[in-house]
Amino acid sequence: MAIILEPRWKSHIIQTNNPVLTPQQCQEVIQMGQNQPNRDAEVGLGNKVPVAKRKIGGVDKKKRVTTISWIPFDIGKPMYETVERWMLTLNANHFGFDGMQIGEQAQYTEYPKGGFYEWHSDSDYDMSYMPSVRKISMTLLLSDPKDFKGGELELVEDKKRAKLQQGYAIFFASFIRHRVKPVTKGVRKSLVMWFGGPSFK
Repeated sequence: MAIILEPRWKSHIIQTNNPVLTPQQCQEVIQMGQNQPNRDAEVGLGNKVPVAKRKIGGVDKKKRVTTISWIPFDIGKPMYETVERWMLTLNANHFGFDGMQIGEQAQYTEYPKGGFYEWHSDSDYDMSYMPSVRKISMTLLLSDPKDFKGGELELVEDKKRAKLQQGYAIFFASFIRHRVKPVTKGVRKSLVMWFGGPSFK
């Protein structure tokens, strides 16, 4: 029986070597995010909850402390176009997923001092209640790293914490567990997006 191996070019965690957005563009995204209605971020209720009720989330400050808002497609069109070009290129060169596209509005997030997000993944084994078939997640740092301390993004498959500069991003498979460590000073501002396509085969 032949052993089937993944191509050597494939990877599920890619950190950009160049900025996706300029500092000025980061400030524009921050302004867009702050101009939208914001709220405390919720968490999913997990697999202990019956499937019929799993769409209901809730604020749980033992698992997540951050505020979020959603950036409409029409308001953020240039930003969406830029990020989509990066995603399509990285998908072709590294992930190799089918039919990838932007599936959901971008999430603007602010982690204040003490803000964090415990270990989680952006897709679940029970796909029946996912908003779309999430395959790739992206976190882009909008803040200047000098403006906050802590708040490191950690991915379970990666031994090192992601050290992002302003405007740089990390793209990773949505099934990879990750967390944001507590912010100890200042405010960490980031842009989070998800990209999807046809179901995994």
